Amino acid sequence: MAKFKGIIEVDIARCKGCNLCAVACPFDLIQLSHQVNHNGYNYAVQVDATRCTGCSSCGIMCPDGCITVYRTKE
Repeated sequence: MAKFKGIIEVDIARCKGCNLCAVACPFDLIQLSHQVNHNGYNYAVQVDATRCTGCSSCGIMCPDGCITVYRTKE
């Protein structure tokens, strides 16, 4: 079975900090930043890209479509 490595890209300007992506991540790799975007929301950040498999659970769960998931085969 092939192993996959993933990384996410969050559109910081559109993220509302709902935290649904962090709840959906099976590896607890997403948290809300301590910084805020121009709308005053704490935005989502990936805290550990080395363990991400690119499962896309976070991107599917995001109600605003702010997360793009990139996945490569190792």
